[in-house]
Amino acid sequence: MSLLDDLFAGQSTIDFRPRWRISLRVAFALITISLLLLLVRGLNLSIDFQGGGVWEVPVADDVTVADARSAVTAIDDARIQLVGTSSGNQIRFQSGTEALERSDEIVTQMAELGGVDRDAVGVSEIGPTWGDQITSQALRALALFFVVVALYLAWRLEWRMALGALAAVVHDLLITSGVYALFGFEVSPATVIALLTILGYSLYDTVVVFDKVLDNERSIIAERLSIEELVSQSMNQVLMRSINTTITTVLPVLSMLLIGGVLLGGAGIRDFALALFIGLLLGTYSSIFVAAPILVWLKEREPEVRRAAEMEARRREREKSAATAAGGNDGEALDDEEAKPVITRLDDDPRLLSPGGGPPRPRKKGKRR
Repeated sequence: MSLLDDLFAGQSTIDFRPRWRISLRVAFALITISLLLLLVRGLNLSIDFQGGGVWEVPVADDVTVADARSAVTAIDDARIQLVGTSSGNQIRFQSGTEALERSDEIVTQMAELGGVDRDAVGVSEIGPTWGDQITSQALRALALFFVVVALYLAWRLEWRMALGALAAVVHDLLITSGVYALFGFEVSPATVIALLTILGYSLYDTVVVFDKVLDNERSIIAERLSIEELVSQSMNQVLMRSINTTITTVLPVLSMLLIGGVLLGGAGIRDFALALFIGLLLGTYSSIFVAAPILVWLKEREPEVRRAAEMEARRREREKSAATAAGGNDGEALDDEEAKPVITRLDDDPRLLSPGGGPPRPRKKGKRR
């Protein structure tokens, strides 16, 4: 069977262990870069967070940003954008709270720029107090989200899995913020709502993986596998489910971004869909390559897991030595994979076939009377 067939059947045998070592380094590098971008460039916050005003006016197709800057002199440090909509082009001015006092003058100059009446100029003004309230509420909502999720996962699964899931969520948040800082995308309330939404999708993928790990830990096969092998095998069993969930979620979000945000010019839809699109891809990646290896790293430090790993290593060494002494494989020492039966699925272990832990015994014949 091909790899794709194995994925659809939930029987893939991908060894994630060497990939996890690389992915953790990549995650650390991306988080470091994102933090530097946030410190150096910062986020492009909308007026909802920092207060200020936005003025929009329809203009002719030949009007440029340079024409708008020279025509509207009432704002010195405004951010000017040429926005294309289904009804034509618009010039958008955005500035901080210091420009609110000159709003009437700005409206007059923009009306002259577009050759329209003053009533045709769209004005949105938000004071600094309102912006501070929105920012504090968004931060409180994010903190409450982390607390509730941590408590639930620690109760439903275990505290190590809760830490791994939260680490993946922090990974997604920081890298998404780094992307916004790098390209200067505007952070609006719709962006915050989208971020909270993608955190739910990221946690869903992570919880599916961790729940499968718990199921496999309770099975007999867990005695013969290290924690790395167990988590890697669990990942193979649910990998296709995570891929299918991501594909079926990303496609409508991509349609919303391209049609609603780009073609129809909906700014709110664009902000929401863009954050969703970035976060969904990151959430799928982090559940496989961040949350899982962190769980392995935490569980390897448990005393009972260390003792079990040492006992299993000694057992494999004895089997290897016995095979070498018996002259197996034309007098050459057998590898670990050759010295023990290869188990690719949980139901391949012969100990699962009988209660006594060995192969099933033949049924005894009753005495004839």
